[in-house]
Amino acid sequence: MLRTLETSPPILKGSALPALLSASDRIRYRLIGAGCRYHANDNISAFIKEGELDELKAEVQSKMQEVLHALVIDTQNDHNTNGTPERVARMFLTEVFRGRYVPMPAVTEFPNASHLDQLMIVGPITVRSACSHHLCPIMGKVWIGILPNEHSNLIGLSKYARICDWIMGRPQIQEEAIMMLADELERRVKPDGLALVLESDHFCMQWRGVKDSDASMTNSVMRGAFLKDATLRREFLSLLSKKSA
Repeated sequence: MLRTLETSPPILKGSALPALLSASDRIRYRLIGAGCRYHANDNISAFIKEGELDELKAEVQSKMQEVLHALVIDTQNDHNTNGTPERVARMFLTEVFRGRYVPMPAVTEFPNASHLDQLMIVGPITVRSACSHHLCPIMGKVWIGILPNEHSNLIGLSKYARICDWIMGRPQIQEEAIMMLADELERRVKPDGLALVLESDHFCMQWRGVKDSDASMTNSVMRGAFLKDATLRREFLSLLSKKSA
């Protein structure tokens, strides 16, 4: 059914038919009908109707029960895992992958009335995500450099953290996450220059695989003035190192 639904959505005819599907299939039906991508790091909140998140949670809970059954875990008699399927389903949908299922948080923007045009740095902001390859945690910190102009929008300090949490709260790879974060901040603030540095520990390397507990990954994005002006870039990075010390 899923393969047919994904490759040939036109066969689903009649306004009543989508209502007969599971919540996940109904949402997928709308996404395919609109020609929208639904990768792990995509936000699909616009295609979720009221009450369907609760249906999704019940669906994930049922599937997680099957996973534990396949792992030969007696959840019925094991007091430690008896409620695990529900806890995991709630964690995925309302916590660690929340950035997929809820709209962008409200962010109040203010005009740059004082024509501020000097470098400002926000961070380190603690970020949490998950590797889309193994669904293992990614834990890190991000620093944001902004060079505003008279036409820039100013946002509250806490709003940077809210935007980071929304972007990072979904399965993804770090290289794409920092680009998505840069795109969102550039769209909202409209600065002359934008710089980001993201440093994270990946549990898919520390908990499994090579099991290297010291390995971390650092990415940077430089746009506008930060890309063109080496002096500005050095100032940002030098201040960053002092804040990290």
